[in-house]
Amino acid sequence: MTEKLKYHRMLLKLSGEALMGEDSYGINTRVLEFVAAEVKEVITAGVQLGLVIGAGNIFRGVAGASKGMDRTTADNMGMLATVMNSLAMQDALERIGVITRVMSAIPMQSVSEPYIRRRATRHLEKGRVVIFAAGTGNPYFTTDSAGVLRALEIDAEIVIKATKVDGVYDRDPFLDKSAVKFDHLTYDEVLQRGLRVMDAAGIALAKEDNLPIMVLNMVVPGNIKRAAFGEKVGTLITA
Repeated sequence: MTEKLKYHRMLLKLSGEALMGEDSYGINTRVLEFVAAEVKEVITAGVQLGLVIGAGNIFRGVAGASKGMDRTTADNMGMLATVMNSLAMQDALERIGVITRVMSAIPMQSVSEPYIRRRATRHLEKGRVVIFAAGTGNPYFTTDSAGVLRALEIDAEIVIKATKVDGVYDRDPFLDKSAVKFDHLTYDEVLQRGLRVMDAAGIALAKEDNLPIMVLNMVVPGNIKRAAFGEKVGTLITA
């Protein structure tokens, strides 16, 4: 089965909001268990997988800054919130037998390993899932940018952005039912159209090294695995 894989090493980017499910905040354990099962399928197929999880379900730095909080402080709080989500995901994965390591860009050795690129790569080679927590460790950078950065550092072949919609649309499909879905986009089209796939810094970083980004619906069982085998799922963004 492994030889049929199109992507042997992937970076999966999950938004914090995705972990809320139908709740208004926090972590929905059913969603967590569903994502863990999807990740296990991908690992069993032979994919080496890294994860980056946002923190919008707990605290969003930009939102805090917009309410008068110092931006650096707000972003630091957001990065710490990603560690909470990462530990929750690690627990869900290890309860179903997937060996997982959380590596934090902000050192907190009692709960996670410090992020060291070579060590992360070694974990992946041993078949462990690596969850990259605390963003880049710097304020003013989103977890989207962190996801692309970590993908480049570990030589991932693609970034999978798992969302609540089945791809990229020209308008918000929840607000406008006439919104048109794109099967394929270039980095420049995303930037020129102002499509809200991820922040411009993340897109520009991916463009510089021609790192493909695939946006798909994480709610559909098997989508991430299908993407690993090269099936047409969601929207693919390339040069």
